[in-house]
Amino acid sequence: MAEALAGFAAAVVDPGRPVPAGLTARPGADLGRRLAVYRNNVTVGLVDALAAGFPVTGRLVGEEFFRAMAQVFVAWNRPSSPMMFEYGAGFADFIAGFAPAASVPYLADVAALEAARTAAWHAAEGPALAAAVLARRVAGWSGEALLAARVTAHPATRVVASRYPIRSVWAVHQGDDPEPAFGGPWQPETALVTRPAGEVRVRALDPAAGAFAAALLAGASVGEAGAAALDEDEGFEAGTALVMLADAGAIGDMEEARG
Repeated sequence: MAEALAGFAAAVVDPGRPVPAGLTARPGADLGRRLAVYRNNVTVGLVDALAAGFPVTGRLVGEEFFRAMAQVFVAWNRPSSPMMFEYGAGFADFIAGFAPAASVPYLADVAALEAARTAAWHAAEGPALAAAVLARRVAGWSGEALLAARVTAHPATRVVASRYPIRSVWAVHQGDDPEPAFGGPWQPETALVTRPAGEVRVRALDPAAGAFAAALLAGASVGEAGAAALDEDEGFEAGTALVMLADAGAIGDMEEARG
């Protein structure tokens, strides 16, 4: 029985497979057509899952284009986990290489932001270092100790950098307006995704703060992350950015470096 079920499951997700041996139906039934119905239902279900997980991405290109694009993705990317919220983790990378979507160059980055929000929502629980606690902790550190310190990111924290104002574009599509227009400056944004008090929030960072956050939360020291930020803005202040990250709930912990 297990072997037969495995063969059926493989045939459902692979149109190139023949009808598996041992599959039976009532007399006169066309097994090939019945299997095709199952295959179509699986595809529709996966496309629906993508539409639910990437609503702004869908609004940016329209339902017809989105579903056609999603069908191509589904054809080559079957679920690897029974947790359907994990499906589509590679959708943004797929969109980046999907030629018909090239006319919306920020589409892949918006999809990456939506995937980050989903991942943040389902991430593990963990403590968040409050800005006031952070300030008290580092008050007695030397400048060298602060520059050498490293943080542990809160499990829900995600950073999505873009050449486009992805957080702003995403934000204007949160209302009921069927054709919202983004009228702000068309400039790079880094989206900082956090989950303070159980609510997923998205904050836009400028290139310097975005470079600092991305480096710091990836494991760089405060000094190393600050150097990356200074490449973007000579007036960048690491202390201010640290407080901002803590206030957003992005930092799980921060410890003084041990020699």
